[in-house]
Amino acid sequence: MSFKYKDIVPWGRSYDEYLRMFDLSESELKLKVLGCGDGPAAFNSECNKSGGRVVSVDPIYDLATEEIRNRIAETYDDVLGQTGENREKFNWDVIKSIEELGKTRMEAMNIFLGSYEQGKKEGRYIPASLPVLPFGDMEFDIALSSHFLFLYSDNLSYDFHVQSIREMLRVAKEVRIFPLLDVNSNKSPYVQKVMSEMRSERIEIRKVKYEFQIGGNELLIIRKPDNLL
Repeated sequence: MSFKYKDIVPWGRSYDEYLRMFDLSESELKLKVLGCGDGPAAFNSECNKSGGRVVSVDPIYDLATEEIRNRIAETYDDVLGQTGENREKFNWDVIKSIEELGKTRMEAMNIFLGSYEQGKKEGRYIPASLPVLPFGDMEFDIALSSHFLFLYSDNLSYDFHVQSIREMLRVAKEVRIFPLLDVNSNKSPYVQKVMSEMRSERIEIRKVKYEFQIGGNELLIIRKPDNLL
């Protein structure tokens, strides 16, 4: 079997998953962080509650709380069903079952939903989307892309990826993208092309202590050259 999504689905990860996916240190959590395409993830809420400075952008933030809740409900069974049909593509050492996966994801998304209205008032959830961001140059220290770029290689073109990464580098000193696999756990065909396209930047592929998709334990880090900081 293979995954087939017509659209990008609202599926939120936990605060702990963000820390491990992006290899974020205690000192980095105090920096100004932008999450691109965060959707209903718990990271913004939990990090800011601990004194962080996280702003998230996603087109889904145009919707009201109940509309987002309904979107999650509409796609929830399909995501879990397709994951069950493709369970050999995942590592079940930490999350032990499909049922536990659903529980873990809903806990994260409920944290988001509980913080959403207040977060919008505080300017932490902004309705916007790549490849155009409503921020000034170098406004952030780190820009993150979780389960969006590379993951949806079948939905998003190579040009979209390049434009999006350049835009993230415009507004932040450093870009971190996770994972480097597509939805079917294959290395995205865009990774090497992006690295070649961005060869004037400082590029690192780092192994991280997170692997739910089998082989999905690599993080791409792109930094501006020192002379441009």
